[in-house]
Amino acid sequence: MPNVKHSPSTKPAHTRTNFDDRLSAAAAAKQALLDRFRARPGPDDPAEIARQAALKAISDARDVRNAERKAAKEAELARLAAEEAAKRVQAQIAAAEAKARAIAAEAERKALRDARYAARKARK
Repeated sequence: MPNVKHSPSTKPAHTRTNFDDRLSAAAAAKQALLDRFRARPGPDDPAEIARQAALKAISDARDVRNAERKAAKEAELARLAAEEAAKRVQAQIAAAEAKARAIAAEAERKALRDARYAARKARK
């Protein structure tokens, strides 16, 4: 393997930081975060109250839309079930009518057969 020299860092010398610099940067970042947290408005701030009210209104509107959607879906399901029941009833009625027509036709055929039999008997 060829002998390759590696530099300790690829960063330029002026951008390298020592441990104290990193510690002070971390402390400054933590302090900035803490300052930002303390600057937040409290729960009794009028702007915070207005923001919470707006969020509540949005949530209530979402709940109303969801309830309307659910009611519409239930109504559609009920309508489909009613249509299905009506189709079943129509099918039962049609089957009963077909059965009644078949019975009537059978009775008519039997009456004609009986009439032919009686006529044949009468001729003898």
